Amino acid sequence: MDHTSVLGMMHHTSFDNIGLYEQPKPRFIFKMPRVVPDQKAKFESDELFRRLGRESEVRYTGHRDRPIDERIKRFLAACQEGHTEIAFSATGTNLQLVFNPPNPGYLPDTQCDFEKEQGKVHIKSSFIMNGVCVRWRGYMDLERLDGLGAIEFDEEAAMREDAVLREQMERYTQRLREYEDNKPRYRSEDEINAIRDFEHVDQKYR
Repeated sequence: MDHTSVLGMMHHTSFDNIGLYEQPKPRFIFKMPRVVPDQKAKFESDELFRRLGRESEVRYTGHRDRPIDERIKRFLAACQEGHTEIAFSATGTNLQLVFNPPNPGYLPDTQCDFEKEQGKVHIKSSFIMNGVCVRWRGYMDLERLDGLGAIEFDEEAAMREDAVLREQMERYTQRLREYEDNKPRYRSEDEINAIRDFEHVDQKYR
């Protein structure tokens, strides 16, 4: 037997032993939903939402190591781009706000308004917080870089996310049925945990 044959046998034996030539096993991957089943109930019962739902003082948190004049310029520039960062003074809760940049005359629902009140910018920003669709609404003083605002439940966004959630759960249910019909003899621990997580969440969303 020549060296080539020996090396070939060693190559195949070695790789067969570690499973590189095994057929790939079907996998069931479950992505956790973006929102909770009953968003409004959580918003009304959660202590954090109750505190943030009351109008309270907020402050701009960007570039705190820079002089106030520079911070004002950076805050204005960020608002023109459609984003900023604030924190509630009472709770220390930080928010990254994203909104449509100011564009007078084009958008009926202005999310960043410098014209409503002199020396202030009024901002509305929608986002998902702790599985609930909410909106921050308030204003910031353009000189002091502080202001007042509160979080409110975003009914329209919640309805859209609920529809996406139902669609997602229907797809997962269908995929789970197909997976069960064609399940392999053996499953990895990750696959078993993924199915258990899905079944647990599916029960909550029914």
